[in-house]
Amino acid sequence: MIVKTLLAALVAGLIAGVFMTAAQELRVVPLILHAEEYEGKEPGAEPPAGATEGQQQHSSLQGSSLIGEILSAISPITPAYAHEGEHEEGGIMFGMSRFSGTLLANLVAGAGFGLLLAGASLVFNHPITLRNGALWGACGWLAVHLLPAIGLPPELPGFPAADLHDRQIWWIATIVLSVAGLYLIVLRGEIAAKIIGLVLIAAPHVYGAPQPSDISSPVPAVLGAEFAVAALATTLAFWIVLGVISGYLNDRFLKPA
Repeated sequence: MIVKTLLAALVAGLIAGVFMTAAQELRVVPLILHAEEYEGKEPGAEPPAGATEGQQQHSSLQGSSLIGEILSAISPITPAYAHEGEHEEGGIMFGMSRFSGTLLANLVAGAGFGLLLAGASLVFNHPITLRNGALWGACGWLAVHLLPAIGLPPELPGFPAADLHDRQIWWIATIVLSVAGLYLIVLRGEIAAKIIGLVLIAAPHVYGAPQPSDISSPVPAVLGAEFAVAALATTLAFWIVLGVISGYLNDRFLKPA
């Protein structure tokens, strides 16, 4: 039973990874490409040639790819660094194109998150089904993306950022505390447990995420805000797809005859 559960989670993760790549191509990648036009410029400098027209269209009409956020401590490579090495010999990763690197990263991330979700369901003894799959996915998104994004929102190329090591430590701690807090709030009925869960979720934000000393950036703030919304929306869709497909596969193949 455990092997079949993990296998179903792996398949669901791979499917969700393909879906995530398509969603990023439509909404996230065009914003990254547009932000790259500002790199190397001083804050407040004039936009590069063609940027004005591109800024009107970057939301949905451009296309290419990114290597998602896998190195940001469990989640695929931070978008702010996804473009690095693009023009170097050998491509962005193992000689692959940007799109191939993005797809591979999302497949690995999807499989990993699928296994983590299945593992959590086994540990908590609450199976993922088609009926509750979307809830499982939403909780995964809250713990891994939305709650950490309150302190460390998704970043575009050219945006200032604190030390990577400090951000990774805070990010991991926030996820661990968020998972524990959501477990107490969603799966435990005691009032005391729910209060403790809220305290655990709030703790890393009360402590505060590491912030850069200099927040000046050549990238327009409105572009960064649109990117953060697009990134969180695509990851929400990814987690919902992951939870629903995991629930469907569990109902279809793991129910006792």
